[in-house]
Amino acid sequence: MGYQTVFKRYELKYLLTQAQKEHILMAMKPYMTMDQYGRTCIRNIYFDTDNYRLIRKSIEKPAYKEKLRIRSYQRATPQSTVFVELKKKYQSVVYKRRLPLTEDDALAWLRGKCRCKEDSQISREIDYFLFYYQTLHPTVFLSYAREAYYALDETDFRVTFDDTILCRQTDLSLEAEAGGTPLLEDGTTLMEIKCGGGIPLWMAHALCEAHICKTSFSKYGTAYQKLIYPQYKEAAQYA
Repeated sequence: MGYQTVFKRYELKYLLTQAQKEHILMAMKPYMTMDQYGRTCIRNIYFDTDNYRLIRKSIEKPAYKEKLRIRSYQRATPQSTVFVELKKKYQSVVYKRRLPLTEDDALAWLRGKCRCKEDSQISREIDYFLFYYQTLHPTVFLSYAREAYYALDETDFRVTFDDTILCRQTDLSLEAEAGGTPLLEDGTTLMEIKCGGGIPLWMAHALCEAHICKTSFSKYGTAYQKLIYPQYKEAAQYA
């Protein structure tokens, strides 16, 4: 199976109530349909430095930021495909590079135990990223339930709905059960609009009708602020 490995797009985020989500879904019906995977549980392991340099910088909202993670679109098995993803954002545009590997191969590479089995421009970019930050290691497990929709006219316009967003700092494996500390209030959904250019007029109207405004929301950033930083601060006080 071929996988898309390079992405360049805008990613716009909105926090919705259940009523707002239903309004958007109704507006989407003539134009979009759910992808073949239906509702899935996505698992992620984020990498950071010993002092959480990447996420601390990201929270400051700089013009340029970057992150590294491995992701599975289902509960991984020793031989299933996961993705090593290097994600960058510059002046509101998201650039993502990813490579399909097994979880064991991905973790061995990112932990410096071996070289990537694929020699490519993307693997060399990630190698440089690992060299530059030196102390990168798994820091948090993030999972969420996702419904993804694509445009019937075959444009690159996509919409995803994420809920049950959970984080933890133990059992950092994509083969593990989902679970952890909730990052959203009950009944709240994170909607992401992903597109290469402008939003269709029908979606703009639907957002306006439901009084939905764009927001800034980072899953890893929220996990850091809600779970990691309080523990990190407490540990520093007693060090």
